[in-house]
Amino acid sequence: MSESAGLRARKKERTRDAIGDAAVSLFLERGFDRVSVNDIAAAAEISKPTLFRYFPTKEDLVLHRFADHQGEAARVIRDRMSGIKPVTSLHRHFRAGLDRYEPVTGLNDHPEVVAFHRLVFTTPSLAGRLTRYQLEDEEALADALGEGIQARLRAAQVLAVQRVLARTNWQKITDGRTAHDVHPEAVADADQVFNQLQ
Repeated sequence: MSESAGLRARKKERTRDAIGDAAVSLFLERGFDRVSVNDIAAAAEISKPTLFRYFPTKEDLVLHRFADHQGEAARVIRDRMSGIKPVTSLHRHFRAGLDRYEPVTGLNDHPEVVAFHRLVFTTPSLAGRLTRYQLEDEEALADALGEGIQARLRAAQVLAVQRVLARTNWQKITDGRTAHDVHPEAVADADQVFNQLQ
């Protein structure tokens, strides 16, 4: 029975990935507002009701790619080693992401990643939905940091810093620079700003 359930779960995940990939390809090709849900369902060879079982909104078809990072800052805090300050742990995590050229840091010059970020940052409905994801992350991080206004303020500060650093890195890359070229500046900026948060 559990093997069957595992197989169903993997099949659902593959279907979800296929739908999301089809949607993002269409959005990058035509623009978010020029692609209908019917277009996506047809490209993924599924019905519209099936699509909505996997993705409640059109925006979720794009932003599901951020789901891997949902609650990440809170996890970093909860999983940190004893004696390590929360901001130090988050700083190290962000720096490691820069060193791996993770798209979430903005320091990735793969053309599809740059185009994906442009799609998200320049489409008002996607930017608005992304803000909702960020507010949920802020609440989770505040809970991990403790209680009260100080935890909420610290969570807001840290996530604002990460957002600004990522957008700055992305902007430098869209201006024509390589991720490798921007890396030293990205590291210096992260070090400076996180040290100010300490």
